[in-house]
Amino acid sequence: MNIALLTAGGSGNRMGQDIPKQFMCIDNKPVIIYTLQAFQYATEIDAIAVICLKGWDTVLQAYANQYNISKLRWIFEGAGSNQESIYNGIIGLLNAKCSENDIVLVHDGVRPLVSEEIIRNNIEICRKYGYAVTGLMCKEAIMERVDDNIHEIKIPRERLVRTQTPHTYRLGTLYQAHKAALERGIKETVASCTLLAALGVTEQHIVLGSEKNGLKLTRPEDVELFKAMLHASPESWMK
Repeated sequence: MNIALLTAGGSGNRMGQDIPKQFMCIDNKPVIIYTLQAFQYATEIDAIAVICLKGWDTVLQAYANQYNISKLRWIFEGAGSNQESIYNGIIGLLNAKCSENDIVLVHDGVRPLVSEEIIRNNIEICRKYGYAVTGLMCKEAIMERVDDNIHEIKIPRERLVRTQTPHTYRLGTLYQAHKAALERGIKETVASCTLLAALGVTEQHIVLGSEKNGLKLTRPEDVELFKAMLHASPESWMK
Protein backbone atom coordinates (compact mmCIF):
# COMPACT_ATOMS: atom_id res chain seq x y z
CA MET A 1 0.00 0.00 0.00
CA ASN A 2 1.16 3.54 -0.77
CA ILE A 3 0.31 5.97 2.02
CA ALA A 4 0.59 9.78 2.06
CA LEU A 5 1.46 11.02 5.56
CA LEU A 6 0.78 14.75 5.67
CA THR A 7 2.22 16.91 8.42
CA ALA A 8 -0.26 19.55 9.56
CA GLY A 9 0.53 19.79 13.25
CA GLY A 10 2.10 23.26 13.36
CA SER A 11 0.49 26.46 14.60
CA GLY A 12 2.04 28.61 11.86
CA ASN A 13 3.32 31.50 13.98
CA ARG A 14 5.37 32.99 11.14
CA MET A 15 2.21 33.45 9.10
CA GLY A 16 0.89 35.77 11.82
CA GLN A 17 -2.78 34.88 11.39
CA ASP A 18 -5.54 34.00 13.85
CA ILE A 19 -5.88 30.42 12.60
CA PRO A 20 -3.23 27.83 11.68
CA LYS A 21 -1.90 28.34 8.16
CA GLN A 22 -3.02 24.88 6.99
CA PHE A 23 -6.64 25.88 7.64
CA MET A 24 -6.54 29.32 6.02
CA CYS A 25 -8.87 29.65 3.05
CA ILE A 26 -7.38 30.78 -0.25
CA ASP A 27 -9.84 31.26 -3.08
CA ASN A 28 -12.51 29.86 -0.73
CA LYS A 29 -10.70 26.57 -0.13
CA PRO A 30 -8.56 25.57 2.89
CA VAL A 31 -4.86 25.14 2.18
CA ILE A 32 -4.88 21.60 3.58
CA ILE A 33 -7.58 20.62 1.09
CA TYR A 34 -5.41 21.67 -1.87
CA THR A 35 -2.71 19.34 -0.54
CA LEU A 36 -5.15 16.54 0.23
CA GLN A 37 -6.62 16.76 -3.26
CA ALA A 38 -3.17 16.33 -4.82
CA PHE A 39 -2.91 12.92 -3.17
CA GLN A 40 -6.61 12.10 -3.55
CA TYR A 41 -6.28 12.44 -7.32
CA ALA A 42 -2.91 10.63 -7.54
CA THR A 43 -3.78 7.18 -8.85
CA GLU A 44 -0.95 5.36 -7.04
CA ILE A 45 -1.92 6.64 -3.59
CA ASP A 46 -4.08 4.15 -1.69
CA ALA A 47 -4.62 5.98 1.59
CA ILE A 48 -3.93 9.28 3.33
CA ALA A 49 -3.08 10.02 6.96
CA VAL A 50 -2.78 13.49 8.45
CA ILE A 51 -0.83 14.51 11.53
CA CYS A 52 -3.08 17.30 12.79
CA LEU A 53 -2.75 20.13 15.25
CA LYS A 54 -4.43 19.21 18.51
CA GLY A 55 -8.06 20.36 18.64
CA TRP A 56 -8.40 20.76 14.87
CA ASP A 57 -9.11 17.16 13.95
CA THR A 58 -12.89 17.64 13.73
CA VAL A 59 -12.38 20.67 11.47
CA LEU A 60 -10.08 18.65 9.25
CA GLN A 61 -12.54 15.76 9.02
CA ALA A 62 -15.41 18.14 8.23
CA TYR A 63 -13.43 19.72 5.39
CA ALA A 64 -12.43 16.28 4.10
CA ASN A 65 -16.08 15.23 4.05
CA GLN A 66 -17.09 18.44 2.29
CA TYR A 67 -14.49 18.01 -0.45
CA ASN A 68 -14.91 14.22 -0.82
CA ILE A 69 -11.42 13.27 0.30
CA SER A 70 -12.31 9.59 0.42
CA LYS A 71 -8.70 8.38 0.81
CA LEU A 72 -8.32 10.07 4.21
CA ARG A 73 -8.27 7.11 6.63
CA TRP A 74 -6.43 8.31 9.70
CA ILE A 75 -5.93 11.52 11.65
CA PHE A 76 -3.15 11.51 14.26
CA GLU A 77 -2.35 14.17 16.83
CA GLY A 78 0.70 16.34 16.32
CA ALA A 79 3.41 16.93 18.90
CA GLY A 80 5.85 19.62 19.93
CA SER A 81 8.29 19.17 17.06
CA ASN A 82 8.23 17.94 13.48
CA GLN A 83 10.24 14.86 14.39
CA GLU A 84 7.89 13.95 17.25
CA SER A 85 4.83 14.56 15.08
CA ILE A 86 6.08 12.28 12.32
CA TYR A 87 6.87 9.62 14.92
CA ASN A 88 3.28 9.89 16.18
CA GLY A 89 2.11 9.28 12.62
CA ILE A 90 4.39 6.28 12.20
CA ILE A 91 3.17 4.70 15.44
CA GLY A 92 -0.41 5.46 14.42
CA LEU A 93 0.04 3.65 11.11
CA LEU A 94 1.61 0.64 12.80
CA ASN A 95 -1.21 0.54 15.36
CA ALA A 96 -3.65 0.64 12.44
CA LYS A 97 -2.04 -2.61 11.22
CA CYS A 98 -0.31 -1.10 8.22
CA SER A 99 2.53 -3.26 6.91
CA GLU A 100 6.15 -2.34 7.51
CA ASN A 101 6.59 -2.84 3.76
CA ASP A 102 4.05 -0.13 2.94
CA ILE A 103 5.52 2.92 1.22
CA VAL A 104 5.00 6.17 3.12
CA LEU A 105 5.31 9.58 1.49
CA VAL A 106 5.92 12.17 4.22
CA HIS A 107 4.74 15.52 2.87
CA ASP A 108 4.20 19.03 4.23
CA GLY A 109 0.51 19.82 4.57
CA VAL A 110 1.23 23.41 3.49
CA ARG A 111 3.11 22.42 0.32
CA PRO A 112 0.01 22.21 -1.91
CA LEU A 113 1.45 22.21 -5.43
CA VAL A 114 2.97 18.74 -5.48
CA SER A 115 2.35 17.08 -8.83
CA GLU A 116 1.24 13.55 -9.60
CA GLU A 117 4.52 13.05 -11.46
CA ILE A 118 6.53 13.86 -8.33
CA ILE A 119 4.34 11.53 -6.27
CA ARG A 120 4.67 8.74 -8.82
CA ASN A 121 8.44 9.15 -9.12
CA ASN A 122 8.86 9.06 -5.33
CA ILE A 123 7.04 5.74 -5.17
CA GLU A 124 9.05 4.31 -8.07
CA ILE A 125 12.42 5.35 -6.64
CA CYS A 126 11.51 4.12 -3.15
CA ARG A 127 10.49 0.75 -4.57
CA LYS A 128 13.82 0.50 -6.37
CA TYR A 129 16.23 1.84 -3.74
CA GLY A 130 14.34 2.08 -0.43
CA TYR A 131 14.74 5.85 -0.11
CA ALA A 132 13.47 8.84 -2.10
CA VAL A 133 13.87 12.55 -1.35
CA THR A 134 12.38 15.27 -3.53
CA GLY A 135 14.68 18.15 -4.35
CA LEU A 136 16.15 20.57 -6.85
CA MET A 137 19.74 21.44 -7.57
CA CYS A 138 20.73 24.92 -6.43
CA LYS A 139 20.96 27.64 -9.05
CA GLU A 140 21.61 30.45 -6.59
CA ALA A 141 24.99 31.50 -5.20
CA ILE A 142 24.87 30.02 -1.69
CA MET A 143 26.73 31.74 1.15
CA GLU A 144 27.01 31.01 4.86
CA ARG A 145 25.80 33.58 7.37
CA VAL A 146 28.26 34.20 10.19
CA ASP A 147 26.98 36.86 12.61
CA ASP A 148 26.05 39.74 10.30
CA ASN A 149 28.39 38.74 7.50
CA ILE A 150 28.29 36.18 4.73
CA HIS A 151 31.12 33.74 4.08
CA GLU A 152 31.94 31.52 1.16
CA ILE A 153 30.81 27.89 1.20
CA LYS A 154 33.44 25.60 -0.31
CA ILE A 155 30.92 23.11 -1.74
CA PRO A 156 30.18 23.82 -5.44
CA ARG A 157 26.55 24.79 -5.90
CA GLU A 158 25.96 22.02 -8.45
CA ARG A 159 26.40 19.58 -5.55
CA LEU A 160 23.90 21.37 -3.28
CA VAL A 161 20.26 20.24 -3.16
CA ARG A 162 17.24 22.27 -2.06
CA THR A 163 15.10 19.56 -0.53
CA GLN A 164 11.34 19.58 -0.80
CA THR A 165 8.81 16.92 0.14
CA PRO A 166 7.69 14.16 -0.22
CA HIS A 167 10.38 12.16 1.56
CA THR A 168 9.53 8.54 0.89
CA TYR A 169 10.46 5.36 2.75
CA ARG A 170 9.10 1.99 3.77
CA LEU A 171 7.10 2.26 6.98
CA GLY A 172 9.48 -0.15 8.72
CA THR A 173 12.47 1.97 7.69
CA LEU A 174 10.90 5.08 9.16
CA TYR A 175 10.02 3.30 12.38
CA GLN A 176 13.52 1.89 12.87
CA ALA A 177 15.07 5.28 12.08
CA HIS A 178 12.93 7.14 14.61
CA LYS A 179 13.53 4.43 17.21
CA ALA A 180 17.30 4.70 16.68
CA ALA A 181 17.12 8.50 16.88
CA LEU A 182 15.37 8.26 20.26
CA GLU A 183 17.99 5.83 21.54
CA ARG A 184 20.84 8.06 20.36
CA GLY A 185 19.32 11.33 21.59
CA ILE A 186 18.86 12.81 18.11
CA LYS A 187 16.08 15.37 18.51
CA GLU A 188 14.25 18.07 16.55
CA THR A 189 15.52 17.17 13.09
CA VAL A 190 13.73 19.37 10.57
CA ALA A 191 12.80 16.62 8.10
CA SER A 192 12.83 12.87 7.60
CA CYS A 193 15.77 13.12 5.20
CA THR A 194 17.91 14.93 7.79
CA LEU A 195 16.98 12.40 10.47
CA LEU A 196 18.11 9.54 8.21
CA ALA A 197 21.27 11.46 7.36
CA ALA A 198 22.01 12.04 11.06
CA LEU A 199 21.87 8.26 11.49
CA GLY A 200 24.49 7.80 8.78
CA VAL A 201 22.34 6.94 5.77
CA THR A 202 24.22 8.26 2.74
CA GLU A 203 22.23 6.86 -0.17
CA GLN A 204 18.92 8.72 -0.17
CA HIS A 205 18.11 8.90 -3.86
CA ILE A 206 16.89 12.21 -5.22
CA VAL A 207 13.61 12.72 -7.08
CA LEU A 208 13.45 15.84 -9.22
CA GLY A 209 11.06 18.36 -7.68
CA SER A 210 9.78 21.63 -9.13
CA GLU A 211 9.72 25.32 -8.34
CA LYS A 212 5.97 25.02 -7.81
CA ASN A 213 6.42 22.24 -5.29
CA GLY A 214 9.09 24.37 -3.66
CA LEU A 215 6.38 26.75 -2.45
CA LYS A 216 5.69 26.02 1.21
CA LEU A 217 3.17 28.41 2.72
CA THR A 218 5.06 29.88 5.66
CA ARG A 219 4.78 33.68 5.45
CA PRO A 220 2.11 36.08 4.13
CA GLU A 221 3.97 36.70 0.87
CA ASP A 222 3.77 32.97 0.13
CA VAL A 223 -0.01 33.31 -0.07
CA GLU A 224 0.37 35.89 -2.86
CA LEU A 225 2.71 33.56 -4.75
CA PHE A 226 0.33 30.64 -4.30
CA LYS A 227 -2.62 32.61 -5.66
CA ALA A 228 -0.55 33.71 -8.64
CA MET A 229 0.45 30.11 -9.37
CA LEU A 230 -3.13 28.89 -9.02
CA HIS A 231 -4.32 31.29 -11.70
CA ALA A 232 -1.29 31.14 -14.00
CA SER A 233 -1.47 29.46 -17.38
CA PRO A 234 1.44 28.57 -19.69
CA GLU A 235 2.20 30.83 -22.64
CA SER A 236 0.84 29.32 -25.85
CA TRP A 237 4.14 29.76 -27.67
CA MET A 238 6.26 27.93 -25.10
CA LYS A 239 7.43 24.39 -25.94
